[in-house]
Amino acid sequence: MTLRPMLIAAALPLAACTAQMDDGQRDIRAPAATVTGAAESCVSTNRIRSTEVQDDYTIDFVMTGGDRYRNTLPNRCNALGFGRSIAYSTSTGRLCDVDIVDVIDSSGTRMGTCALGEFVPVELVED
Repeated sequence: MTLRPMLIAAALPLAACTAQMDDGQRDIRAPAATVTGAAESCVSTNRIRSTEVQDDYTIDFVMTGGDRYRNTLPNRCNALGFGRSIAYSTSTGRLCDVDIVDVIDSSGTRMGTCALGEFVPVELVED
């Protein structure tokens, strides 16, 4: 039995949201932020109070207690800026930089998946 067809089939869903940047341009609309500590590979899901999708590359995770972690995705996720909402599932109680999140539109329809990056503690810059 060969595993090659199964590996190719498993990789296809990831390809939809891991396309490279168009001509090296990023359409970043995330508010300016100051890094307040070292990047972490995981955050505890029971501390996540809310998520704020900023654009096709950036998700802010607002934690209980007011901490904020900015996750800059390693690749553009085209549906993310449009859908503006994510869902995730984990059996470990931690969301990590190796995990994939689902992009959800306002009707609850799954629009694609996105790979996460590191979680960087930040504070938003006041205007």
